[in-house]
Amino acid sequence: MRFAHLRGSDSSDFQLAVIEESTAILVSDLVSPAPATLQQLIEGGDDLLGALRTAVAEGTAPRHPLTGFGFASAVVAPPVVLAVGLNYAAHSSELGLKTDTAPTVFTLWPNSLTGHDATTGWPRSLSESVDYEAELGVLIGSPAKDVSVDDALDSVWGYTVVNDITARDIQFAEAQWSRCKSFDGFTPTGPFVVTADEIPDPQDLHIWTVVDGQTVQDASTGQMVRSVATLIAHLSQSITLQPGTLISTGSPGGAGYSRDPQIFLRDRSTVTVGIDGIGELTTHCRIYD
Repeated sequence: MRFAHLRGSDSSDFQLAVIEESTAILVSDLVSPAPATLQQLIEGGDDLLGALRTAVAEGTAPRHPLTGFGFASAVVAPPVVLAVGLNYAAHSSELGLKTDTAPTVFTLWPNSLTGHDATTGWPRSLSESVDYEAELGVLIGSPAKDVSVDDALDSVWGYTVVNDITARDIQFAEAQWSRCKSFDGFTPTGPFVVTADEIPDPQDLHIWTVVDGQTVQDASTGQMVRSVATLIAHLSQSITLQPGTLISTGSPGGAGYSRDPQIFLRDRSTVTVGIDGIGELTTHCRIYD
């Protein structure tokens, strides 16, 4: 199954929906009481997800054209967003940074979350070196503590697409990376979250980025230094990963910072990051004085 937080054309409020091809089925038309967010659905456990599957299969709920909606962030109010840096060798090398013996982990702040087809803006005075990063997002479904690599994927509820937008000048000026990646709107997610059963192998996914019509990242999640299972096992040694936790698993090579000439996101740039089998996530950029 795939889910999205959808906005009506005449409302800023969003609703959780099941997405089937080009149609949306509002979760509020499927079960009562209905979870208002994906986070509530995840916290409802297997029974709630099973009830939704049954209701969708019955085929009686209204279906709405997806074109009539906009998108909120696919992930709303997660317990935490954990980001993993330097998890593709090509990206580490192009930034001139060393892949450490343990994963580089930092948090992304909730104000940075935004949805597909949204506009993200930032002041020119803060940065003119803003970069893109296509990443596989992993959502935890059940509490994970001290899980083994072999069992780690059992903790996964689903997957989404993340664009880990980064102000490179700030990244290289500060010892920690949270601020440079957490401007308002710097963490687009979506459009969809796909349940784990739809992704047999998270290490066999095509991941890519297009900026203003030019393909700038083109890779496979199989090129990760540490697999999704390895990351979950490592993180769960020190913390209990709570349901709804979003893990952004790192970006492949091709960042704008390292290209010759460099490519940074400009005023009115459009960047689309995608992962086959999950979706394509587009962000419109504005720089203001």
